[in-house]
Amino acid sequence: MTLLTYLRRKLGLTGTKLGCAEGGCGACTVMLSRYQTHTQQLLHYAVNACLAPLCSLHLVAVTTVEGIGSVARKLHPVQERIARSHGSQCGFCTPGIVMSMYALLRNNATPKMADVEEAFHGNLCRCTGYRPILEGYKTFTGGCCGGRGRDNGCCLANGNTAEKPLEEDDDESPSLFNAADFAPFDPTQEIIFPPELMSLTKGQGSASLRFHGDRATWLQPASLDEFLRLKWKHPDARVVVGNTEVGQSVAHKQYNRVCVCVCVCVCVGVVFGAACTLSHMGAVLRQEVETRPPHQTQVFLAVLEQLRWFAGLQIRNVAVSLPLLTSTQFVSAFKQSPRREDDISTVTAAMSVTFAPGTAVVEDLRLSYGGMAAVTALAGKTAARLLGRRWGEELLQDACSSLAEEMTLDPSAPGGMVTYRRTLTLSLFYKFYLTVLHKERGGLSLSPLSSLHLSLSLCLTYQAVPEGRGQDDVVGRPMMHLSALKQATGEAVYCDDVPLYENELYLALVTSSKAHAHILSIDSSVAEAMPGVACCVFAEDIPGSNAVGPITYDETVLADGQVTCVGHIIGAVVADTQLAAQRAAKAVRIQYEELPHIITIQEAIAAQSFYQPIRTIESGDLEAGFKQADHILEGEMHIGGQEHFYLETNVTLAVPKGEDGEMELFVSTQSASKTQLLVAKVLGVPANRVVVRVKRMGGGFGGKETRTTVLSTVVAVAANKLKRPVRCMLDRDEDMLVTGGRHPFYGKYKVGFLNSGKVVALDVSYYSNAGNSMDLSLSIVERALFHMENSYSVANVRGRGFVCRTNLPSNTAFRGFGGPQGMMVTESWMTDVAQSLGRPAEEVRRLNLYVEGESTPYNQILDQLTLDRCWDQCLQRSGYQQRRAAYACLCVCVCVCVCVCVQAGALVHIYTDGSVLLTHGGTEMGQGLHTKMVQVASRVLGIPCSKIHISETSTNTVPNTSPTAASASSDLNGAAVVNACQTLLQRLAPYKTLNPKGSWEDWVKAAYFDRVNLSANGFYNFDTNSGRAFNYFTYGVACSEVEIDCLTGAHKNLSTTIVMDVGHSLNPAIDIGQVEGAFMQGLGLFTLEELHYSPRGVLLTRGPGSYKIPAFGDIPTQLTVSLLRDAPNDKAIFASKAVGEPPLFLAASVFYAIKDAISAARVESGVSGPFRLDSPASAERIRTACCDRFTKLVQ
Repeated sequence: MTLLTYLRRKLGLTGTKLGCAEGGCGACTVMLSRYQTHTQQLLHYAVNACLAPLCSLHLVAVTTVEGIGSVARKLHPVQERIARSHGSQCGFCTPGIVMSMYALLRNNATPKMADVEEAFHGNLCRCTGYRPILEGYKTFTGGCCGGRGRDNGCCLANGNTAEKPLEEDDDESPSLFNAADFAPFDPTQEIIFPPELMSLTKGQGSASLRFHGDRATWLQPASLDEFLRLKWKHPDARVVVGNTEVGQSVAHKQYNRVCVCVCVCVCVGVVFGAACTLSHMGAVLRQEVETRPPHQTQVFLAVLEQLRWFAGLQIRNVAVSLPLLTSTQFVSAFKQSPRREDDISTVTAAMSVTFAPGTAVVEDLRLSYGGMAAVTALAGKTAARLLGRRWGEELLQDACSSLAEEMTLDPSAPGGMVTYRRTLTLSLFYKFYLTVLHKERGGLSLSPLSSLHLSLSLCLTYQAVPEGRGQDDVVGRPMMHLSALKQATGEAVYCDDVPLYENELYLALVTSSKAHAHILSIDSSVAEAMPGVACCVFAEDIPGSNAVGPITYDETVLADGQVTCVGHIIGAVVADTQLAAQRAAKAVRIQYEELPHIITIQEAIAAQSFYQPIRTIESGDLEAGFKQADHILEGEMHIGGQEHFYLETNVTLAVPKGEDGEMELFVSTQSASKTQLLVAKVLGVPANRVVVRVKRMGGGFGGKETRTTVLSTVVAVAANKLKRPVRCMLDRDEDMLVTGGRHPFYGKYKVGFLNSGKVVALDVSYYSNAGNSMDLSLSIVERALFHMENSYSVANVRGRGFVCRTNLPSNTAFRGFGGPQGMMVTESWMTDVAQSLGRPAEEVRRLNLYVEGESTPYNQILDQLTLDRCWDQCLQRSGYQQRRAAYACLCVCVCVCVCVCVQAGALVHIYTDGSVLLTHGGTEMGQGLHTKMVQVASRVLGIPCSKIHISETSTNTVPNTSPTAASASSDLNGAAVVNACQTLLQRLAPYKTLNPKGSWEDWVKAAYFDRVNLSANGFYNFDTNSGRAFNYFTYGVACSEVEIDCLTGAHKNLSTTIVMDVGHSLNPAIDIGQVEGAFMQGLGLFTLEELHYSPRGVLLTRGPGSYKIPAFGDIPTQLTVSLLRDAPNDKAIFASKAVGEPPLFLAASVFYAIKDAISAARVESGVSGPFRLDSPASAERIRTACCDRFTKLVQ
């Protein structure tokens, strides 16, 4: 049993969250404390509770997020500061981040910013964009008060920070938070280590331990001799130190029996015992570096550099002899991985050269590579050839030629990227060659990208609240997320935190291992006979209809006779525990007859496998436009898919009510009403028998709009069959396998343009990979077509959209809903136009921008256009012209905000004590919707927010709701809330007139005693206008500057400036958080995140170990976010605009800045003109595009 399971299921401490079960996200972080008898000191360290075996914690104190503070008692400063600095949105990752910071402070009460950054190497957040978390916790470092120029102690006021960014206004907006309001941090008031544990530790010393269970035996030796005896006796036993490897194996492979041994050793000098933690090794080496001569410690520095990027601190805290060097020895180590922080390497290298004394002649050379074979590979032949040679250009040429011959890989080598990996062997040697030359001449180590700490520089601007407005009117003010404090203390309840019912069961899915096949037989006899199993569920157990889908009923709840993707749900096993259910599910045996399958877009095009209809938008005369053009170019681009990676995976708890077929479901979903309807359809009952409740979600991003019913319908069928509560929360690998993600797109274009750069004709075709069902794919490709010209005026245009039917799990909605893919292709051909003319890209983009009054290809006239203002402000704030020499690229984005034909409802109760209960049709997933709705109700009713409460979203309070999606929820639900509140105000108006000096409570009581209805429904629907596809547009512009390493393909995000038109913001703190979070999610889409499938349709990237989302270190070093001022929007609530989706595409500015930098590198190699760069711009793609002598050697 893991510590996490014990905390959540045995003790009911649900503040510690399950995010991935492999130690890659940090949601389960807790602090362990141990008394060290040999040093007589306490050691505090953060670990992943999902990997920590409970039996390994003998004599260890465990501190969880609940233990350091609570809303009811007293908040710890760590909890308060992340909440009040707006660093918690969905909140699912927040307890883990809190505990990582808390563990740091327990060891170092005054950390440096570098320490804070390192503490978060093992934590991920999908919502915030990380900036507010770092800003809040920077206040612990003494380097920044967060006061934005207030009280001379702030770094921005006393000059102790970096130079102010160029974009900073004289009338800078007030800070989003005031650090002066934070409770002081007093390290002397922390929880003490339990005296009983200290006494036991001192008394027992090193004692052997043995724990024996039904399936495993845990042996903990007290000495090396005992360990060796145990290993001799149990040769097949797995040796465990931190459980970071075996823990994952047990979780994912379900070993039937594991016998493990734990060995504990200590380090002495610079010889490290086998079980010494990497964190301790780093501390010892840093001390050695400070005390020894520099030439002796090159090995230590090389190891320290690699330790910085090895896993997260939680892993390093739970897991060699290093020599001293002479002045003629040089050592370097290198690591290249998709993401710098906490990532598995693509290729690593350690290199050592020794020169003959007083010369540069090679006396000894050792070159070792990881990632080039099953074990570490030594380039022995190359090293031997170079002995006795002088360290110079001729040696370099011969070394690279020899390495290209020696370091080969089979084309089918595991891990792929064969050409890239071979290129890296040469590139890393070249880095070593330059480093040695530099050191030989007395210089410092060359490592320009890896050595950069964040040193975050920040500037935020927004529309300040007009003077004279009362403090009680909170609309437009940076109000904290209503649940932020509860999220920071672990008290916020998510779906899987609902207490266990007395007779509750757990469900595990049985899924297909084939992409396309007939099911010949299903044998569940072994599974049903296993301990704890209640039953198996298959298609024949469905009492209603097995046909489901969000729009078209082209899916099945459970496969019936045929599977159409790997991960297709065939059945389920229900048992008394999660572990029992999962073990039994793996025991179900299925026989298949495989059928031909289609996996990729290219395969679908070749087979003409498309869903109908094929959509087309056309405007102008395309033939005449191409005749008018001075130049015509053609190109293509592929945009990869993206996993939602909400920190809370899909979860459902179904509770039969015992009569009339009633059922209550607790679901993490963006679409409560759709879940209600489909569950009722599957159960064969009317919708009024099913109630769906949503308290909050740990992230959604569109992934929980339609695909949650894949799980909730199965759980409901099982609960209905057994008449008992049934729960299921998918593991991360299951969720990624089953639910689908953002649609991969392939775009082909032909563009005609004049010598001036003006585009006059465009013919573009989009192909999306929909997967094995339609889901929302047709609407998504339509949205891509609506964005095919982005923000550029093109007189003659045709766009066609093809929805490819493949044998992958159905792809679905994702923040942007096809818009980012459509606009990405647009920016590709716009970049090609600029490159083919040899003109600056920003000049060509500016020339083609829309102007007020122009018409889109779908005949919508643009009014209230703020695009030019966003553009000009972004240029000015970013200092674009000054930065241009550093390969900055300007990218402009126009995004659709609100689609027509939608509706919303609200229900408002006023109780006799004056408190207000508000319910609306939207769901809370971290975007701050509930907070904004309380602000709206507060303004309309004229009462403080403290009097208003939102409990949850449920189908029995507000029926027939629209999904919380498309960035429209504030507009729609806000209008419905206004409608309900205005109704109540009208009813209270006579009592306010009779008693104008009375209080809100007086008016409410008077109305109650007069038998006035103090409950009101609100409703809003958008009345469509013919010819207007969208209600209004949201505009944004971003400028980003990057630095690329042409040898490895790594890149660093140096600066980003964003100007976003969100109208009059309802809540600047929440809206800026949405801008930053969307931007970072887009950064992942365009530069980092890659889904890899096998040729047989198996998803290979399932979990944070293989699928990398942006981490803390990926934030631009300098970040400026500005909400455009004086841009009211008369088409939405209180002149605001939607903000959730539009900013995501602004991250394309980073992609095209990278492409601009690659172009410069190609020019140096004698290659110029347009070139294809697919998305994401991974290190592999960047390095391959930077063609040079090394890439030619391995071709």
